[in-house]
Amino acid sequence: MLDIFKKIAAAQGVTGNENDTAGVIAELMSQYTDDISIDNLGNLIAVKKGTGEAPQRIMLCAHMDEIGFMVTYIEKNGFLRIAPIGGIDYCSIAYTRVRSERGVRGIVAPEAKVKAADFRADNFFIDIGAKSEKEAARRVKIGDTFRFDSDIVKLMGTRVYGHPIDDRIGCAVMVDIARRLDKVELKDDIYYVFSVQEEVGLRGSKTAAYAIEPDIALAFDVTGTGDVPGDTPMACEIGGGAAIKIKDSSVICDPTLVDELISVAKENKIKHQLEVLLYGGTDTASMQMSRAGSRAGALSVPARYIHSANEMIDMSDAEACAALAAEFIKGQSK
Repeated sequence: MLDIFKKIAAAQGVTGNENDTAGVIAELMSQYTDDISIDNLGNLIAVKKGTGEAPQRIMLCAHMDEIGFMVTYIEKNGFLRIAPIGGIDYCSIAYTRVRSERGVRGIVAPEAKVKAADFRADNFFIDIGAKSEKEAARRVKIGDTFRFDSDIVKLMGTRVYGHPIDDRIGCAVMVDIARRLDKVELKDDIYYVFSVQEEVGLRGSKTAAYAIEPDIALAFDVTGTGDVPGDTPMACEIGGGAAIKIKDSSVICDPTLVDELISVAKENKIKHQLEVLLYGGTDTASMQMSRAGSRAGALSVPARYIHSANEMIDMSDAEACAALAAEFIKGQSK
């Protein structure tokens, strides 16, 4: 899975500009599904048709977009003023490398003498090395997006760091699920949705779920941990297995679905843990409430330093998420 993950993570995909990522994923999914399409909002939807006379619709969803910046103004001296796209932790991103959709590299930095306690969007800028507004304007336009210029790097054992892990790892998990189910006869229709604009309000999954009307919906995303010094205690840790979500600030998952996932994990000896997240949300919420609603849940990959330029996960947790989802679907769709 690591090689697939690196390939997906390398693609440009700041929120609202996910086309490159969609192209990479479409190529990977084409061998495992019957139909691939892009909807009006930009969601990539790959469908594996079931053999049943009255198939359920099972929707799996991971978001393609990543946090980043949009250029709002070019100053006379060539510095770029920017607006955040998605939630940005400014203390963690000061003086990090960024790269635009056009390949322009630079550094995102705070204004001189601004203390860390006062970091906010309007006192950050990007320095691309330009000497003037005219020089900068040759390479950058208003509305251009910048992403963190970071690769996925292997650490000790099965741990990796880099950007964007949120949520390209969920996309890689879904590709692996499709691989695992490729030769399995299923009675239900499986919809693999790679959604757009999750970081700014779960927009893509909302429209996709409205169109699909899933009976069962599963999101794949990252979740926080409580395993670093000084952190708020939390049951999840990296390396602890697939995190079966019970709730976060936007959703209470279907209790029966949670119990079924736990049962499948135990039966198949898949390492797992339970997730109660006190903040944040995922595409689970929008899928749960679309139209008449669905039985919704989520499998999460625990991550450290989420929404920074260097997030960290254990790939064994991602493998566990894929294995658990595949076994769950097999059991549902016999």
